[in-house]
Amino acid sequence: MICCLLIEQQVYRKLILLAILDIFLYEETLVKGKIMFIQTEETPNPESLKFLPGRVVIENGTYNFTHNEKACESILAESLLAVEGVAQVFFGYDFITVTKQTDFQWSTLKPYILTRIMDHFISGQPVLSEKTSQTQVFDDADPVVNQIRELIETRVRPAVAMDGGDIIFNRFEDGIVFLEMRGSCSGCPSSTATLKSGIENMLKHYVPEVNEVRAI
Repeated sequence: MICCLLIEQQVYRKLILLAILDIFLYEETLVKGKIMFIQTEETPNPESLKFLPGRVVIENGTYNFTHNEKACESILAESLLAVEGVAQVFFGYDFITVTKQTDFQWSTLKPYILTRIMDHFISGQPVLSEKTSQTQVFDDADPVVNQIRELIETRVRPAVAMDGGDIIFNRFEDGIVFLEMRGSCSGCPSSTATLKSGIENMLKHYVPEVNEVRAI
C-alpha cells in the first residue's frame, strides 16, 4: 500500500514537471518562430529594463532617445517610444535599455517591447538612420580634460554599461565635472550615490583639479 502511494506521488510529480516543461517549450517555440531569442535583465533603476537581442545593436558609441528628442533618426527607437508607457530608449553596443513611466507595469509593457525589437531585427532594417549623429568635440589641448575623459571612458562607462546605462562627459568648468546620465542611469535612485561616492571620489584621487561632480 505504501509502495503504491509512493508510485502515485512520483507519477503526480512527473505530470506537474511535464506540464511546466510544456509551458517553457511553448514559449521557446514562439521565440524560435521569430528566429531570435531576446534576454532581459533588471537594472538598478526599477523603471529601466535591459534587453539583449543576442547581436550587435550599434557598432560605435551610445544613443539616447526620448519623446522630446529626434526619435525619427531611428526606426526602432520611434517604434518603441510609440508603445504607451515607454519614456526613453537607449542603445548600447549589444543591448537596448527601455525606461518606462512610473505608472506602468513591466508585465504589461514587456510583450509589446519584445515583439517590436524582434520584428525590427528580423526585418533587416538598420537601427540608426544615416543622418544620426552624436559627435562631441573636446579641446584635446587641455591635459586635465583629457585625463578626466580617459578615466570616465576606461573606468566608469564599461561598469555602468553592464547595468544598461551610460555616463557621458559634458564639460569641466571651475573645478566641476559635468556628466550626462543616460539609459538606466537617468533617474536612477542610486545615481546620486554613484556620482558622489564612486565617480567623484575616483576623479578627485587621480585629478587634484577636480572639486566636484554634477549630473546635468
